[in-house]
Amino acid sequence: MGRKKIAVAYSGGLDTSVMVKWLSEKYDADIITVTGILGKTKELEGLEEKAYKTGASKVIIADLQEKFIKDYAFKALKAGAIYEEVYPLATAIGRPLLAKLLVETALAEGAETVAHGCTGKGNDQVRFEVGVQSLAPELNIIAPLRTWEFNSRDEEIDYAVKNDIPIKVTKSSPYSIDENLWGVAVECGVLEDPTATPPDDAYQITVDPKLAKDKPETVSVEFEYGIPIKLNGQSYSPAELVSALNFAGGSHGIGRIDLIENRVVGIKSREIYEAPAAVILHKSHQELERLVLDRETFRFKQLVSDKVANLIYDGLWFTPLFDGLMAFVDSIQKNVTGEVVLEFYKGNLNILSRTSPFSLYDKDLATYSPQDTFDRKAAEGFLKIYGLPYKTLNIVKNKTYQEV
Repeated sequence: MGRKKIAVAYSGGLDTSVMVKWLSEKYDADIITVTGILGKTKELEGLEEKAYKTGASKVIIADLQEKFIKDYAFKALKAGAIYEEVYPLATAIGRPLLAKLLVETALAEGAETVAHGCTGKGNDQVRFEVGVQSLAPELNIIAPLRTWEFNSRDEEIDYAVKNDIPIKVTKSSPYSIDENLWGVAVECGVLEDPTATPPDDAYQITVDPKLAKDKPETVSVEFEYGIPIKLNGQSYSPAELVSALNFAGGSHGIGRIDLIENRVVGIKSREIYEAPAAVILHKSHQELERLVLDRETFRFKQLVSDKVANLIYDGLWFTPLFDGLMAFVDSIQKNVTGEVVLEFYKGNLNILSRTSPFSLYDKDLATYSPQDTFDRKAAEGFLKIYGLPYKTLNIVKNKTYQEV
């Protein structure tokens, strides 16, 4: 019987870098690091060499950028999934894909155990562990940050220095940063004080709106069946399109979010997010839905959007309810086809126009000009019927009071 194998979800950040060394010593096991690339980040530089130097016996790195945007981010986009009306769920959307990669690798490599570097009070522990349990309940799960002897990031830094583990974080810049193509999440340090204004160095990919370009930029986004396929008339792959919008929007200071949010474990946290492409695409997609969806479908979609966002945030991607709600979402996207034109200017995102072959907007019905074809006389009968329940309610109420 060979040595125990542990498949580790590895980002190359402080926690997972320390974790590889710690796990290999604690469990006397071969460590297989598993990294899914969801966007080009600084931590990917020299990642394979770093993992081996830290103590990994095997390194698995998979480029999942196109899959992430096509099958995960755009799925959430179609659903209109924005957590607590603000956060486009960049980190949360990436976790189920990374959990799936971790499970598939563990099973392929004969590992009976997986490990992650999520904290004991964060959301990602829920997303990883519920994802693993849903996909492969036979696997054991280790969460070192819930059990090891380190009580702070400073202590982890000291351990890394002592064991020659290469890290980029410093005690003077203690941010925890999670980045993928759909957005960047920044926490820790001074950001833990909700009264503190985020320092300039907290932002990674967006320009301060006050310092952004003085000239506005016009961009058109073309959708087909709820999916963005073109920018300014040019076709892009999903990841390329998002990258292009991140650059364009970020240069105008679009996509900055400072949020006090409700975590899965019941506490509130303060997070800084940057998501230029996600913010632009969500606004564009909703504007197109306003144009092509009938009133009752649009209203019900708003309820579904909120529920899907909560499911994603709470780590419940691989569940029957999520699949069922997405079936509804997919069924109403066939007419979400058309073009939206936007203007970027110093952090502002303005809609200039929206067009679709499936538009339900009828100018002759909406206009107040002589071309008006709306039957105004029909409104009188409509209002008598529409208001009848409330008229009756008031009559009965007044009659009851008089009798009393």
